[in-house]
Amino acid sequence: MHKLVSLLNVFSVLSLLAVGGGTAVLPQMQHETVTNYGWVTATEFATMYSLGQLAPGPNMSMVALIGLLTAGLPGAIVVLVAFFLPASLLTYVVSNIWDRFDGVPWRDAVQAGMAPITIGLMLGGVYAVGKTASFNVSRPIEENLITLAIGAAVVVILFARHVNPALLILGGGVIGYFVLR
Repeated sequence: MHKLVSLLNVFSVLSLLAVGGGTAVLPQMQHETVTNYGWVTATEFATMYSLGQLAPGPNMSMVALIGLLTAGLPGAIVVLVAFFLPASLLTYVVSNIWDRFDGVPWRDAVQAGMAPITIGLMLGGVYAVGKTASFNVSRPIEENLITLAIGAAVVVILFARHVNPALLILGGGVIGYFVLR
């Protein structure tokens, strides 16, 4: 029961902090689930995030896997509700209020100010997961160089061409499987 309460507390707070989407809270989520509570390892966290990107629906449904590993099916349910319900309710209430201020000059200023904050939070999330997935001190340096090369290749491909990221995740996984096994 204690784990369920802890899961509820952690993911409810993360839900309310997820300005701009779940990616914005990835560093804090990783810190809480890996470092503070030890529910999952850093590698498991990165793997779950990758699976969440491949799965249909919200990419942050990966939080259910954390709950499942921590406290079974009840943990998965608690985490899903805790992560999605508070943010959904807050969004509903704020959007109704926000619509009342349509055309007011300060509204545009607030929106313009929130954009760089959201981008910064998302970049922080990408960095946290990328660092964990690409470099691990417990692996040999050769493996780290290969994972860094795969990550760099994905970034180059994404900037050069419009390729479905799911295909790149699958491709990176296949290359990693054959090269690193």
